[in-house]
Amino acid sequence: MAECTIPTLTTMDVVESKSVLPESYRADMSDLPSLDITTAVLELIRRTTSRLPQDVIDALVKGRDAEEEGSRSFNTLNDMVRNILLADGHVTPLCQDTGTDIFWVRHPYGLSQRLIKHQIREAIVESTKRSWLRPNCVESLSGKNSGNNLDPFHEGHPVVHFEEWEKPEIEVAIMLKGGGCENVGAQYRLPDVAIGAGRDIGGVRKAIIDAVVKAQGQGCSPGILGVAIGGDRVTGYEKSKEVILRKLGTLNPDPKMDQFEKDITHDLNTLGIGPMGYGGNTTVLGVFVEEMFRHPASFFVSISYMCWSSRRRVMTIGASGEVSFD
Repeated sequence: MAECTIPTLTTMDVVESKSVLPESYRADMSDLPSLDITTAVLELIRRTTSRLPQDVIDALVKGRDAEEEGSRSFNTLNDMVRNILLADGHVTPLCQDTGTDIFWVRHPYGLSQRLIKHQIREAIVESTKRSWLRPNCVESLSGKNSGNNLDPFHEGHPVVHFEEWEKPEIEVAIMLKGGGCENVGAQYRLPDVAIGAGRDIGGVRKAIIDAVVKAQGQGCSPGILGVAIGGDRVTGYEKSKEVILRKLGTLNPDPKMDQFEKDITHDLNTLGIGPMGYGGNTTVLGVFVEEMFRHPASFFVSISYMCWSSRRRVMTIGASGEVSFD
């Protein structure tokens, strides 16, 4: 029998007891230009790096139980579940590669994006000091490590996307994107004669399958795929990452695309690649697809591959300053 048949995370009482936020913390939403959310972002990072979302855990357990007990694929998935529980219990990173830090900040009018970006960078530095994040930011040519996860010259890391909206609250989403899974992402320009893919949904399907076959287990499968159809080379890749913020099991608002997601997930799990490329029935946990408008001359399919350690979380700061985490 599996050691973790029904995995149990630490209770929310325990999680809250380890919070870096002061008791009854409230952000001062009455003064948006001077708002300080540094500590709240620090807590968001702490929870994200050590506590996997429940929907991902459920998918891993379902995948494990679909494998033959005692097989390499079964044991690999079971070790992943054990790792989840240990990281959660000890508040330590789920993976030694804490990845590239990507943020999406949605906010009401009046917020200072410049100030919030500075605060996010401060939280990144403090999280690195506390070993919640590994120093992952290096100069491209020399390989010299900044030591604090900051790009000191161009502010290219962490990556922060801002969007103003009409809601009175602030939403901060974070994704920790591992380097291994980032390396097996792909972008296809259709038509693609090499894989026999035309400019249609069949061509999109061939591109997705080709990307997963080429990845094998190198993306730390079972993976979660974010796919953007259309856009340009930049916006397509950005969207393909953003859609991975969706929870596994949620419906695509487009019924036809929702069915496509289900069908391609099924097809990918017949490839036999399995967890970490060891073989088995669980190659992907899910696929999220979004269609974008494009220039008539271009047809891109952008695919972002997320590893099984899908570290993502959303923090909401309400109109009254109360902080909640999904």
